[in-house]
Amino acid sequence: MRQLATPWRIATLVQFLKFGTVGTGGFLVDTLTVYALRRSLGLYGAGVAAYLVAATVAWLLNRLWTFRGKGSGPAHHQWVRFLVVNLGGFVLNRGTYALLVTFVPLCAEQPVFAVAAGAIAGMFVNFTLNRTVVFR
Repeated sequence: MRQLATPWRIATLVQFLKFGTVGTGGFLVDTLTVYALRRSLGLYGAGVAAYLVAATVAWLLNRLWTFRGKGSGPAHHQWVRFLVVNLGGFVLNRGTYALLVTFVPLCAEQPVFAVAAGAIAGMFVNFTLNRTVVFR
């Protein structure tokens, strides 16, 4: 067991748990924003706006806590890099969301389920890309 629990693996696990905690906060922001905007923007427009709001909150928290001291350059460059890099996760996240709100009546009525499924679909891709590209 000690051979498996190397310092690098433990550090990666701690970072992943922090990333997951930030992701949970992002999920809450995402969900609240979808519910707040769904009547005015529709479910698809609310989903896109909510992603941008939640991604900005997640970038800030990851910058300050999960990957503190990692990355370089001006903050606004890092934020743009974060958004660009997370496009892969965005496609998985919002693709899952769009499919569910389109084809599953429960998800159209209660989009929290579609938001959660999308977040899980994009989580692993986003962690890997953030760790290796944005906050290296």
